[in-house]
Amino acid sequence: MTDVEHDAELEDFLEEDADLALAAESADAVDIDSQLLQQVEVWTEATRGRERKLSARIQIPYPATFVWQVLTDYEALSDFIPNLKTSRRLEHPSGGIRLEQVGTQRLLRLNFSARVVLDIEEQFLQQISFQMVEGDFKAFSGCWQLATLQSDQPMTGLNYTVTILPKRTMPVALIERRIRRDLPLNLLAVLQRVETLCQGNP
Repeated sequence: MTDVEHDAELEDFLEEDADLALAAESADAVDIDSQLLQQVEVWTEATRGRERKLSARIQIPYPATFVWQVLTDYEALSDFIPNLKTSRRLEHPSGGIRLEQVGTQRLLRLNFSARVVLDIEEQFLQQISFQMVEGDFKAFSGCWQLATLQSDQPMTGLNYTVTILPKRTMPVALIERRIRRDLPLNLLAVLQRVETLCQGNP
């Protein structure tokens, strides 16, 4: 058997267990209000091979300046984003923004940890892009996009997109489903953090 055939066989074995793993962990799922979940739209875009691109959006009833403040407080992200264990600034060789983030998950009934080092590019009050320069995936990138919406009150549209290419030994189907489950939780966590911030800045 060639290495490629062995890798494909291993991937098939892992993905066959994906549904069983999610079902086994359902008792540990985060319990949140279904009405809040309905505020978040999640979708998957066309991908190639093992690459996965997922997006989500939510409307936040506060000005974009507050949303921006929350998203760019990089070392505080792990304080409120579910399953993000650490988020810390690293020295960037050309003076930009570089983050090391470590996420923790429970996959196939095992605790799974993934580390990424991301370079960040900011477009003030519009977009925060990130690109992996080192980490536990073959590729990992995405962006946060902000837009001021027409409304009777301040309203910010927040979109999040992530593109991920797992390594061959990672069960891509399970990772995709886990991301789909976590995206609404992450956006709702941002909403709640903005609410907390605004309550302290009347």
